[in-house]
Amino acid sequence: MIPDLSVLSWDNKLPAAMLLLTRLRILINPGYPYEDMLRSYQNVTSLTMCSYLQTYLVFNWTRGGLIQLNHGGGEPLQYVANAAFLASLYVDYMNATGVPGWYCGTSFITLDVLRTFATSQIDYILGANPMNMSYVVGYGNKYPKHVNHRGVSIPHDKNKYSCTGGWKWRDSRNPNPNTITGAMVGGPDRFDRFQDIRTNFSYTQPTMAGNAGLVAALVSLTASGGYGIDKNTMFSAVPPLHPLRPPPPPPWKP
Repeated sequence: MIPDLSVLSWDNKLPAAMLLLTRLRILINPGYPYEDMLRSYQNVTSLTMCSYLQTYLVFNWTRGGLIQLNHGGGEPLQYVANAAFLASLYVDYMNATGVPGWYCGTSFITLDVLRTFATSQIDYILGANPMNMSYVVGYGNKYPKHVNHRGVSIPHDKNKYSCTGGWKWRDSRNPNPNTITGAMVGGPDRFDRFQDIRTNFSYTQPTMAGNAGLVAALVSLTASGGYGIDKNTMFSAVPPLHPLRPPPPPPWKP
């Protein structure tokens, strides 16, 4: 188990691919000849979920409760949002079939523990952190005002500016003239500190990879539509995975 391989990111889709294959086993359970392969993917997925739990200290955590999936590097929230999404989705898959939890080594972990991990990380992003700041622009009373984004930092004055022509607004200390509502920025450092500075992209830059994970996590964790997934229609467009007949035995020879 290589911890970095359990982190879904712009550069690593492996844990998400394994989770999608795991749901085939959980929800359809096609059996032979897929079982051995799918079981191995679910085993790795289970280990991935174990690595997200603070109990096992696979990753460092900040004092404020943020998991450090990129080892204290810049823009940590994109990795955290993706992990929260995967964890919540795994809970939904097991809930759909009445599975109460899974094993991390010899310890049985309930689904509530994993969902609490996912919820706590999204709560941190939305303001439950030592800075009491929402890292989603426009959400809450305190959020980043110097987002590292060209369209947000350049005034809408009907003039066209070159890349270098926009630098004067990038380097300005004034708040953004435009609001990029709903965008999650890079996030705090490993000490839970955040600098609302436009020129420091590791704090204030929003990314598509991170915001995709945030939207997915929020959709998965919302309770307004009820928890869970519709396992009866999820695979309606997928042809049935009929088990293949085992190969015939070799001919008998005297």
